[in-house]
Amino acid sequence: MHQQMIFVNLAAHDLAASKKFFNALGFSADDQFSDDTTAAIPLSDTINVMLHTHQKYAEFTKKQIVDSKTSSEVLLALSAPSREGVDELIDKAIAAGGSPTGEPQDHGFMYGRAFDDLDGHTWEVMWMDPTASQG
Repeated sequence: MHQQMIFVNLAAHDLAASKKFFNALGFSADDQFSDDTTAAIPLSDTINVMLHTHQKYAEFTKKQIVDSKTSSEVLLALSAPSREGVDELIDKAIAAGGSPTGEPQDHGFMYGRAFDDLDGHTWEVMWMDPTASQG
């Protein structure tokens, strides 16, 4: 059976700084699919972030590249294994130069927080109690 994958393509103002940021979160670039214009960052076996210089990103679209620090083009969400895992990843992001955004969302069975990366892309990190979805 085919395993569906997702490749999230994002424009980065400073590719080297963005690679360093994601490395500080625990995600390393895959050198096989990275060069001086693109960094392939596997988040899991099926999810990859493709960071591109603005010049490279512009090769994939005829649309204007938004200023992601002032405009929202997408909200990205990652799951965490626990509430503590949410806080751990958010703390790493802030320590690496990201900024917290929004207020923590605590619904008891679900907990989440968010950060903006160096380019202003918003990443939500959430945990949900697996027993809550079992009815």
